[in-house]
Amino acid sequence: MTTPIVKRSNQSGQSKQPERANSLLLASRRFAAWAAEITLVVTSGLIPFGIGVYADSRSDFNRVPLNPVLVVTERAIARPLALPVSYGIRNVAWPTNILWTIALLAPVTLSWWQLYLLAKTGSTIPKRWLKVRVVNEQGRPPGLGAVVIREGVGRWTVPISIAYLLWRYSFAFPNLGLFTFLSLLMIVGEGIGLPSRRGRRALHDQLAGTYTIDATRPQASSLLANNKQVEATNGNDEAEEWHEGEELAAAQTNQSPNIWRRIQQNPNLTLFGVGLTSMTAVLATLIGTQVYIQIQQSQRTTEKINSQQFLELVKQLAPNSGATNEQRQSTILAIGGLNDPESIKFLANLLVSETNPSIQDTIQQALTTVGPQAIPELKNKNQFLVSELESVGSTATQERELRQGRLQRNQRTINKILSVYSGKIEGVDLTSTQLGQSGIPGSSFFNLVLDNLDLSGVKFKSANLNQASFKGSRFRDVGEDGRWDTYDDVMADLSQAQLQQANLTDANLSRVLMNRTDLSRATLNRANLSNARLYEAKLNSAQLVGADLRNALLEKASLTGADLGDAKLNEANLYAARLGRATAIGTQLSFANLTNTDWQGADLSGAYLDRANLSNANLGATRLAGAVLRSAQMENANLQNADLSLADLRGANVVGADFKGAILAPSKQDPADQFVQTPDLGSVSAVVQGVDFSKAKNLDSKQLAYICTQGGIHPRCP
Repeated sequence: MTTPIVKRSNQSGQSKQPERANSLLLASRRFAAWAAEITLVVTSGLIPFGIGVYADSRSDFNRVPLNPVLVVTERAIARPLALPVSYGIRNVAWPTNILWTIALLAPVTLSWWQLYLLAKTGSTIPKRWLKVRVVNEQGRPPGLGAVVIREGVGRWTVPISIAYLLWRYSFAFPNLGLFTFLSLLMIVGEGIGLPSRRGRRALHDQLAGTYTIDATRPQASSLLANNKQVEATNGNDEAEEWHEGEELAAAQTNQSPNIWRRIQQNPNLTLFGVGLTSMTAVLATLIGTQVYIQIQQSQRTTEKINSQQFLELVKQLAPNSGATNEQRQSTILAIGGLNDPESIKFLANLLVSETNPSIQDTIQQALTTVGPQAIPELKNKNQFLVSELESVGSTATQERELRQGRLQRNQRTINKILSVYSGKIEGVDLTSTQLGQSGIPGSSFFNLVLDNLDLSGVKFKSANLNQASFKGSRFRDVGEDGRWDTYDDVMADLSQAQLQQANLTDANLSRVLMNRTDLSRATLNRANLSNARLYEAKLNSAQLVGADLRNALLEKASLTGADLGDAKLNEANLYAARLGRATAIGTQLSFANLTNTDWQGADLSGAYLDRANLSNANLGATRLAGAVLRSAQMENANLQNADLSLADLRGANVVGADFKGAILAPSKQDPADQFVQTPDLGSVSAVVQGVDFSKAKNLDSKQLAYICTQGGIHPRCP
């Protein structure tokens, strides 16, 4: 008995070794095919996206609004991944729009094409190259339905959903690096497979009832015969070992049914589940309807009681009621306590018509007690009073002063509500509200003061906020998740608002929408404007000393005469912005997009412009003494009469740049300008060393002599 047992054991040991080797080889080819499929899909999107980014950095193309499909896609991706969402106008070069659309559609199209091939032939192109095939239990191509379950549900949805839940509710949220790691871990773990009685099969294959086989090996009939021979010779245990690592289609006639087969085999259980679900839905609908009816009845009863109370209180304020001022004040406060639309409207009207100062203060107190719910009615009244005031004109009459006083009372009430309910006014709509100077000569203007407040989520779109004070106020909040720079950040809307001469010192305006906002002569020193949207904004003569404008969008903005000293504009987009006569001493503009900008007459002494894009920029008569222009793109830039003494141009691209009258040779520094700290350039020869001036324009003999002696490159250098 022992001899044949040993013999069988040796035979099985010899047969298991090649089978295990084949299994490992198949697993390697399966992984390589999967990696090739993913690489093809990712590359099809990255290549046009990268070309689009490059085209967007060029000045040769007209700019157009970003494709709405791309905008919607960006927001749809941003929300689940906790990324900040960009709103407002966003312009890109017209080829970029096309290329980014291709970058969106190409991976989707290629993915569906691979799924189609897999469904109809059992192999994608990479699988065909690597001799890997997917089949169903009959040894045939799986079909589109099984492939969608296999790839869409099993391979991607299940593992990524698990990774997302672990990431979303972990301490590391919203760290995208951890989510990427968890996703890869789950995808690889799912692909390794779970132990089963037929070996290891990946979850996606088990869900779809498919097998991944070696296309170079014999198909179902011969494999089945070999399987029966092994089972007869070595027993069931050794046959199962022979199967380890192999996923063979149709090799087992008693294979466990997949999900759809289970439904077909148990119709009664399926009908019972459908019936139970339907009954639950009907019962929930009935209960919900009854609850809704009860709530509506309760609301109607409350409204009726409030209406009766309101009518009784209004009677006490009638001129013939004989009530004293104290009684009237108590009645007004009681009306404010009703907090319903009818009482709010009555108080807003009473605020305008009342002439007694003490009663006016009481009305204002009552409306403040109502809170942000009173803002819509006060806003409507504000717009009506503004139109009345404009109809009177600028003639100094008693009627105009009367209407001006009414408007100011309305403005003060809004001011007080915003101050008292700071941080609780998200969604308050003050669009087109007059809260600044009226613009009528000779009028006494109301001064809006909202310093050190939380104004996040307030809509100030097209509002008049001229000369308002927002020192230290915050126009942005973290949102429900308590984290900055995620999808639910709450931001105010200041687009097209009038903020002339407003004081926004130390204000937090990060990511706030300020497209076409007028900030002329406004004070924004040390304000946080990072990632703010300032498309076509007016910042003429604005004070932006030490302001943070990193990654801000300032496309076509006007900053003529603005003071940008020590401001941070790293990676900001200032395409076609106007910065004539601006002061930008020591300003950080590294990696900024300054294409087509106009800096004529500006002072950029000691500014950091390394790797900035200055293509087609107008730098005529600018002062660039000590500026850092390392590796800057200066193609076709206008540098006529610019002062480039001590500027660091190493690595800069000056093809087509116009140097007519530009000062390259360093001159002795004026003692009056000692406060300008120029960077340490070492020897003067390093300023233009290695810079190719071959295609630069209008270089005179003096400039060429300096370039050649200091290590620059030009065909006329000896």
